[in-house]
Amino acid sequence: MLAERSWTDQRIENILGNLLRAGVLLSAGVVSIGAAIYLWRHGHSRVDFRVFRGEPADLRDVGGIIRSTLELRGRGIIQLGLLLLIATPVARVAFSIFGFGEERDRMYMMFTLIVLAVLLYSLVGSA
Repeated sequence: MLAERSWTDQRIENILGNLLRAGVLLSAGVVSIGAAIYLWRHGHSRVDFRVFRGEPADLRDVGGIIRSTLELRGRGIIQLGLLLLIATPVARVAFSIFGFGEERDRMYMMFTLIVLAVLLYSLVGSA
């Protein structure tokens, strides 16, 4: 019974694989829901390709995305799905730190902490 609960490389790899799979599927589901809402509301709108219009200012930060999602706006829900997709590998790295800690592998734990710091800096600190 104790051997089944120990943290082995195989168990950690299985958990990481499931984490990545769940993150991608959740993200795809959220984006699909947002796309359906967006198309339901704007599917018949006339498109003008002569002028490029980027994302509205309210969808350029996490707070705006959350507000837009709570208002059930399609573009906000799509952006939330994309944020979940970006968060998936970050969650994988964070869980890897936990897994290496459970295995008492301090060297890989330190390397993974450095990778997590670089990821977080690239997402948050460089803005």
